[in-house]
Amino acid sequence: MTSESFQPIKGMADLAPPAIYLWQRLEETTRDILARYAFDEVRTPVMERTAVFKRSLGDTTDVVQKEMYSFTDRGGRDLSLRPEGTAGVIRHVAGSGQAAQDARLYYIGPMFRSERPQAGRYRQFHQLGVESIGAPCPAADAEVIALQAHVLSAWGLKDFRMELNTRGLPEDRQRVADGLRAALEPDLDRLCEDCRRRYAQNPLRILDCKNAACRDIADRLPPVTEFMSAEARTYLKEVISLLERLEIPVTENPRLVRGLDYYVHTVWEITHAGLGSQDALSGGGRYALTFGNQTIEGVGFAMGLERIITALTGQGLDPGSLAKPPSVWLISQGAAAFDENLVLMQSLRLRGVSCAMDLRGRSMKAQMRAANRANSRYVVIRGDHEMEQGTFQLKNMADGVQEELDMPELMQRLTSGTDRVCPDTEEEE
Repeated sequence: MTSESFQPIKGMADLAPPAIYLWQRLEETTRDILARYAFDEVRTPVMERTAVFKRSLGDTTDVVQKEMYSFTDRGGRDLSLRPEGTAGVIRHVAGSGQAAQDARLYYIGPMFRSERPQAGRYRQFHQLGVESIGAPCPAADAEVIALQAHVLSAWGLKDFRMELNTRGLPEDRQRVADGLRAALEPDLDRLCEDCRRRYAQNPLRILDCKNAACRDIADRLPPVTEFMSAEARTYLKEVISLLERLEIPVTENPRLVRGLDYYVHTVWEITHAGLGSQDALSGGGRYALTFGNQTIEGVGFAMGLERIITALTGQGLDPGSLAKPPSVWLISQGAAAFDENLVLMQSLRLRGVSCAMDLRGRSMKAQMRAANRANSRYVVIRGDHEMEQGTFQLKNMADGVQEELDMPELMQRLTSGTDRVCPDTEEEE
């Protein structure tokens, strides 16, 4: 096999130590916060019928037209790897009956898009998403935005910026499209090829183009809210007012557009300067999706975890510092001590203490080196003398203090009180 055979497919990555420690910390923190907000986890398949995504994302979106991994299986079904999480969750809600109409759900998992890999963008990437199902309600929108700000702050992300706008009501869309086409017509020849196509199909997406010339044209257009109803503008003002009450800093950006067809009312985007020119960190909004004869309404967001991690490490966070080393390392001198330490190790683990030992019967010096490399807090040494006396040598690796303890004293020291070395208990105390 060539060296290339051992590498992941381009645009995908192995997640392993030390980076995985940061992934685990983000997920643990997230699950704790989402439980406080009464959200439940849902795990949908990574593969769905292609129609699920076409119905929700829209046939004209770049995701559907250019980026999905799609194929026909042996049964003739058109299937796709999920490019985002909302469509699968809404498909699940639509099939779960009326009881799911007020569901509060979140997901964490891999998504797939066949796009050119670049900084912070992968063909397999991971998202955290939240979906609060229910009819349009400014308070629900504000709650989900506050939740997202809470999660980002709990992760330790600093200086992120949140911008807010509205897509208006469904009946506003034709007026918005007509108004934008009229304003864009003098500059139609200067638009990129994609935006000339968007001009005919959905001119709103021109506002989201990254081409410099198109952005210059878009910056001179009137705000899309000028073409919307008073009801849509009032709804947005109520959301902003509630966020002010919650002390969540947001900036109204009348040119902000979320590119998917299912959005109505509130949309928002979060950026971070640490990501460079491609500074979009996350987005969200209120939506209405039709499955069969059901229309599922809700509000939610999705965050790409790779981009979050890029921003956090850019702030100087070292993933290796988040490793959880074994609190206790058992050192064995002799076969009898080795056998007894195996039993002790399992007993400690069952009592909530993280511990490890060398299983290859190496020298004491080699075992001590392993304990040092593992950054263990304590070392428990057991040899012929200790076996005869029924004692243990407990060494504190931080200060080098070593003391001889019997079994009850050792278990008391390691499993309870201020010296307890179970990591979860230390955090609580």
